[in-house]
Amino acid sequence: MKKIILSVMMLCLLAPSFYAQKIKGSDTVLPLAQKEAEMFMKNSKQSVSVIGGGSGVGIEALIQGTTDIAMSSRGMKIDEKMKFQGKGRTLVTKIIAYDALAVVINPSNTVSKLTRAQLEGIFTGKITNWNQVGGANLKIIPYSRETSSGTYEFFKEHVLLNKNYLNSILSMPATGAIIQSVSQTKGAIGYVGLAYVNKSVKAIRVSFNGKTFVVPSLANAVNKSYPIVRPLYFYYDKKNQPKVASLVNYILSAKGQNIVREVGYVPLKM
Repeated sequence: MKKIILSVMMLCLLAPSFYAQKIKGSDTVLPLAQKEAEMFMKNSKQSVSVIGGGSGVGIEALIQGTTDIAMSSRGMKIDEKMKFQGKGRTLVTKIIAYDALAVVINPSNTVSKLTRAQLEGIFTGKITNWNQVGGANLKIIPYSRETSSGTYEFFKEHVLLNKNYLNSILSMPATGAIIQSVSQTKGAIGYVGLAYVNKSVKAIRVSFNGKTFVVPSLANAVNKSYPIVRPLYFYYDKKNQPKVASLVNYILSAKGQNIVREVGYVPLKM
């Protein structure tokens, strides 16, 4: 019996080395968090599970205590902070990387650039045909992330200047679904994190001043010439710091930030 008790005590003492961490939230952050977790676990006794679903989903899970870390592509809202703090918890916010938000269209589309005002017109429903922005006589079919997405919130705030999306916009549950839909629909347009851009879609040049049009790329995000760049966050409860510190510190380290760049995101030190 003494041996059994001693063994249990030893396991308790060693428990921090065997933590199973849960990360949930932003589909934008998902590819980065998955790669960071994969590399982290190679040299750690800790296990990490990473699940998407959207920034809002991750933050709600953190509030409810069903995830250790919420990953988000937007800042936490005041009401979310109040709910979290109302449970007697202290929020820790870490920016782990930056992301350039790319506007993508079908490769067959001849349009190659759009201004912020034109994007606002398209996603609010004022511009409905590609011939209104220099393209073919073709109906515009805009795709958006669903309302729980941090990308949805960020695009609305910074590109649409808080104007409402058109009522008939096609909302997608995940970023990959936008890539697939845009690649298969001639008149389509959508917005995705830079790491998701591939040859099946065409990323267009964007201008916020109507004069200088810049293509979304890692280099242009780093030199700050591309206008749609945002921080990516990890949120967690301060009391869980001993549990999550090793992983967070790994991501913020030089090795972790190299992974940020390799996956297609923008490292903290630009």
